[in-house]
Amino acid sequence: QIQLTESGGGLVHPGGSLRLSCVPSGKIFDIVAQGWYRQAPGLERELVAEFTRGNKINYASSAKGRFTISRDNSNNALYLQMNSLRLEDTAVYSCYAQSWENGMIFWGEGTRVTVSS
Repeated sequence: QIQLTESGGGLVHPGGSLRLSCVPSGKIFDIVAQGWYRQAPGLERELVAEFTRGNKINYASSAKGRFTISRDNSNNALYLQMNSLRLEDTAVYSCYAQSWENGMIFWGEGTRVTVSS
């Protein structure tokens, strides 16, 4: 089992920045892929950025050039630096981690990001 705890969300003005964190616990070295998704009110959950099983980085087109995903390889903590935030970035951001052992995907509870003037 892998547990994930996100933090770093909050209220920010357009153009501002936030840094989200996702700290895993449990079988943290079983993580083979991990990333960030978000869900805005009334919309489907969508990928923001991720490290794939092949250690490639994928970004949503809306995130490219503004968001940066990174991780601490010592404990597989995951981060999302978000710059130049827009009103449409308002959402609950959740991190996921996939276990190599059985392919299961684990989710955190999410952290809310509100971009408002």
